[in-house]
Amino acid sequence: MFDFLSSMDTTLKIFWIIAGIASLIFIIQTILVFTGIGGDTDFDEVTSAETVDDSGFGGVFSFRNLINFLLGYGWSGIVFYERIQSSLWLHIVCIGIGLLFVAAFVFMFRQMMRLSHDGTFKTEECVGLTADVYLRIPAGRSGHGKVQFSVKGTVHELDAVTDSNDMLPTGSHAKIEEVLGSDLVRVSKAE
Repeated sequence: MFDFLSSMDTTLKIFWIIAGIASLIFIIQTILVFTGIGGDTDFDEVTSAETVDDSGFGGVFSFRNLINFLLGYGWSGIVFYERIQSSLWLHIVCIGIGLLFVAAFVFMFRQMMRLSHDGTFKTEECVGLTADVYLRIPAGRSGHGKVQFSVKGTVHELDAVTDSNDMLPTGSHAKIEEVLGSDLVRVSKAE
């Protein structure tokens, strides 16, 4: 299997070894990411939108980017070995292409992280919203009813009580005044 390496120049051998190992690791990383196993591993220091910043080198120095650099460096060395006669210029070009690989992957990752958002609903976000009374709400906190409202494009339903002396009938509108628990709010009649 390694017979073709024995007849090569040492520099070309090194490029082939770097390209082969980097390609193998890159393929394994890609498979792990697409199967959901490698998304939040220690291979990558940038794993969330909070750690991605537009300044500095946040996330550039990671194992994944080292592999990206070696991938660009090794394969460009193989491609340009015959075309660039000067060893110094060959390594400069390969380093430049390796850095371009890292920059391209960091740019793509940052763009993907900007597309993701936190769609989780926090009950506190509903305070001040107008809701539809889904199940009547008894007066004076004498029982629970239900309200429906929309937050971030999703409809939510919570138990509700009111301090009002009047019952809030089904189909009326109520203003959410306070969160009393994880799924209980206090409402008043909306005006």
